[in-house]
Amino acid sequence: MRSLRARRPPAASRSEARAALARAKARLDPLALYDDPVRIERVRIVCARPLFRLPWFRRFDGYAMWNLILLRLPELRSADELICHELCHVWQMQHRPLRMPLSYLRFGYARNPYEEEARRAASTGASGPRAPAATSG
Repeated sequence: MRSLRARRPPAASRSEARAALARAKARLDPLALYDDPVRIERVRIVCARPLFRLPWFRRFDGYAMWNLILLRLPELRSADELICHELCHVWQMQHRPLRMPLSYLRFGYARNPYEEEARRAASTGASGPRAPAATSG
């Protein structure tokens, strides 16, 4: 019987995730989109393949939920543009924890101002490995 508890990723994966978050933070901080810089101390990156099989999530490679960044595949931990995009969402939720998620009800996905801000932020700054052609949430 398989355990329902989440397995902890190997130390190498955790250090790779921390490094990816640090690179994304370095790209976001100079943009000064909010009064305080993004805080990454409690942000976690988790590979959640089963989640991305659900209809709403199929179109995404990444998805941010407050201090949690979910990825479709473990290899995406090194996709700097995707991690930067998702970390921008974390930053948005650090400053607007209700308004940002609720904005998707008002504006939808494609024309959401927070989504547009995250796309611009991810495309700005140092370029690194890119995610495959799918979109991020």
